[in-house]
Amino acid sequence: MRLIIARCSVDYSGRLNTHLPLATRLIMIKADGTVAFHRDIQHAPLNWMSPPCSLTVEVPDAESASAGVLEHWRVTHAKTGDALLVRIYEVLHDSAHELGVDPGLQKDGVEADLQRLLAEQVDVIGDGLTLVRREFPTAIGPVDLLLRDPRGGTIAVEVKRRGDIDGVEQLTRYLELLNRDPHLAPVAGVFAAQEIKPQAKTLAGDRGIRCVTLDYDGMKGTESGAPRLF
Repeated sequence: MRLIIARCSVDYSGRLNTHLPLATRLIMIKADGTVAFHRDIQHAPLNWMSPPCSLTVEVPDAESASAGVLEHWRVTHAKTGDALLVRIYEVLHDSAHELGVDPGLQKDGVEADLQRLLAEQVDVIGDGLTLVRREFPTAIGPVDLLLRDPRGGTIAVEVKRRGDIDGVEQLTRYLELLNRDPHLAPVAGVFAAQEIKPQAKTLAGDRGIRCVTLDYDGMKGTESGAPRLF
C-alpha cells in the first residue's frame, strides 16, 4: 500500500461530475489498484476509484504549472471510462508498505448470528433459493453466503450488522471476481444488514446490488415489534 499526504484537488468525471477543492488529504493507493482520498475526520473516503483502474502521472500544462501544480495524476476505470484528475500541489509524505495477506474480519456476536440464521432461512432473500455454502472461499476472502437461484445463476450475500459503504465495496469486489467463473455466473449481489445507511443503499443501487434489511429478533423467533422490510 502506498500512502501519500499531499495538497491536492480532485475532479471526477463519469456518471456525474464532482470536485474536491485544494486541501491537504491522505491518498491511499492499494495493491488491487484502489485509489481513495481521505480527510482527517470520518472513516469513509471523500472520493475513490475501485479496480480495475490505472494511474498515470502527467506533466502539468502551462496553466496548471503556473498555478503551482507539480503533477497531474489521471486515474481511469478500465471498464466504465470514469476518470479522476488529481492535481498535486505539494507532497508532504510518500511511503509504501507491504501489508501481506489479511485474514479478514473475524465475526462474532450479532453479525455471526445473523449469518447463521440467514443461512437457515434463505427464503428471507427470495423464494426457491438454496444454500450452496457459508463462507464461500475466494482469492480475496470468503463470501458470507453463496446461494443457488433455481432460475439460473447464483447470489452472493454479504451480511453486516450495520451496512455502510465499505460493505457495499467489499461485496462489489467479490462479485467482480465470482462473475469470472463460468460455473457460477451470472452472480447477483445482496447486501443484508439490520440497518443500512442511506449512502450505502444509494451506492448498492448504482452497482445493481439489492439491499435486504434483516429483523434479527424476528429471525430468532422473537417478535421485535418493528415492521419487517422483507
